[in-house]
Amino acid sequence: MKRHNSLAILSRDHQKGLMLAQLLKKNAPAYKGLPGDVDGKVKYALDTFRSDLTKHFEDEEKILFPAAAGKSNQCDKIIIELIDEHKFFNEKIPSLINSSKLIDEMDLIGHKLEEHIRKEERILFNLIQDILTDEELENLKSNIEDSRKIFSKYCKTNPT
Repeated sequence: MKRHNSLAILSRDHQKGLMLAQLLKKNAPAYKGLPGDVDGKVKYALDTFRSDLTKHFEDEEKILFPAAAGKSNQCDKIIIELIDEHKFFNEKIPSLINSSKLIDEMDLIGHKLEEHIRKEERILFNLIQDILTDEELENLKSNIEDSRKIFSKYCKTNPT
């Protein structure tokens, strides 16, 4: 199914998330331009989490999920699962820095992140495209774009 423009922004985020998921898995192949050592992978995971995933999760929880909530029981069930998964990542990724079982934790996060993204892409996004009207989808697109503009502007004035 072709992805609606309103969800394309989030789908592009997923590409970076899938790369992170693969990188964190045990026995991950070397990826050109990405770290190959454990410390480098942890730093990359933390940087990607701070610069991309937190904003992505926020846009889903504050914009996407409310737009779809209450439209179908299946959609509501998936949204609840995804919010719980966001909580998992919000806890586990920052805790990598202090993990005593780093390789196992990275592998777990990598597998769960891939499953999470696939669930959003293959199930939730398809449901949303089916249940939201064209007007609701356009509003969704506009709201996500506005959120990204504000975030981008904030990052330029408050570099970390």
